[in-house]
Amino acid sequence: MNPVVDPTGCSGFSRRSFFRVAAGVSALASIPILTEARFALAERPKFADPNKGIHIDANENPLGPSDNARKAMADVLPRGGRYLFNMQEDLAATFAKIEGLSPDSVLPFAGSSEPLHYTVLAFCGKNKPLIVADPGYEAPMWAAKFVDAPVIKVPLADPKGAASHDIKAMLAASSTPGVIYICNPNNPTGTITSRAEIERAIAGAPKGTIVLIDEAYIHLSDAAPSLDFVKEGKDVIVLRTFSKLYGMAGIRMGLAIARPDLLAKIASFGGQNSLPITALAAAKASITDPDLVPARKKLIGEIRAETLAWLTAQGWATTPSQSNCFMLDVRRPGKEVLAAMAAKDIYIGRIWPAWPTQVRITVGTRDEMAAFRKAFQEVMAGSTAGLVPAPLPRGLGDRPFTHLS
Repeated sequence: MNPVVDPTGCSGFSRRSFFRVAAGVSALASIPILTEARFALAERPKFADPNKGIHIDANENPLGPSDNARKAMADVLPRGGRYLFNMQEDLAATFAKIEGLSPDSVLPFAGSSEPLHYTVLAFCGKNKPLIVADPGYEAPMWAAKFVDAPVIKVPLADPKGAASHDIKAMLAASSTPGVIYICNPNNPTGTITSRAEIERAIAGAPKGTIVLIDEAYIHLSDAAPSLDFVKEGKDVIVLRTFSKLYGMAGIRMGLAIARPDLLAKIASFGGQNSLPITALAAAKASITDPDLVPARKKLIGEIRAETLAWLTAQGWATTPSQSNCFMLDVRRPGKEVLAAMAAKDIYIGRIWPAWPTQVRITVGTRDEMAAFRKAFQEVMAGSTAGLVPAPLPRGLGDRPFTHLS
């Protein structure tokens, strides 16, 4: 059996070895937690030096942590020899107070990837499929494989327009779903699913089905948050991360917000270890800074709008993103464009099988996006093939998953 693209970044990791891990219940403890960073690394050319070139391929925030967060980390460093469990409780209590939640409905993790995986492991199974949008974030699909849960991929509604989750089709996809996963704004398209549609998903989901709402990019958008469903005691788990707007991707901090009984189920798979005190300090400093979210949302939004306007003026189609990423239709196999851009030390991507002529672009700094525009114009001007507009495929993808057209 030939090796597949390695989402873990580990050499020699084949599809066979990937599934061998799932041989028994005890193997769940060794499941790799696949993150945006791992997916980007798997697509990035092996010769790429992370210290060189422009990397707009992993939805990172080049601004990094805020000044307040950096000071908080520096201040707590002298206490790095202690576990300081109270800091974890303090972060949960602080977030809960800001959002009007009970502290026992907030559980910190080292990023939001862990609770995302654990939710799938806890609530999906052979007769309880995972329902996801297509294209959508891949991590929960990999987690489903470890519990032999079917994965049903539902194409986005209006793919050449709003590109939102097709909630009606997702609800119709299975009578016994374990988890319905909604990333809002969606990764990779940056598009929004309306509050009314999310309400429909929660109201229409069968009893016991978990609606997992991933709000990793919520602060970058005008989308309505979903924390009130937790307050109402719904079968909902909301994920938040500090990796995007807050610029803490490499520091690792996230939150799962849900009823205490649901949090207990996902915590049984992990999350009991002490968290880095630097990450806890930076997270608290970030959420208690009233100016941070609006300032960064405005700046990133302006750079995104400038980039999308330029691409539109050049005749290229993009998704109507409200996030720090968007999909760009290059009208030829996207992997060819990724390779040509990488040759110019501009790293973009990746490709989703359902939309093979589209590449995902992360919004970087103004200088980075200026460099992207220059390189992209050169690459496409120098192309001699593949520039005829291609129809948007539906129902394509990798074999292990079911597609609902």
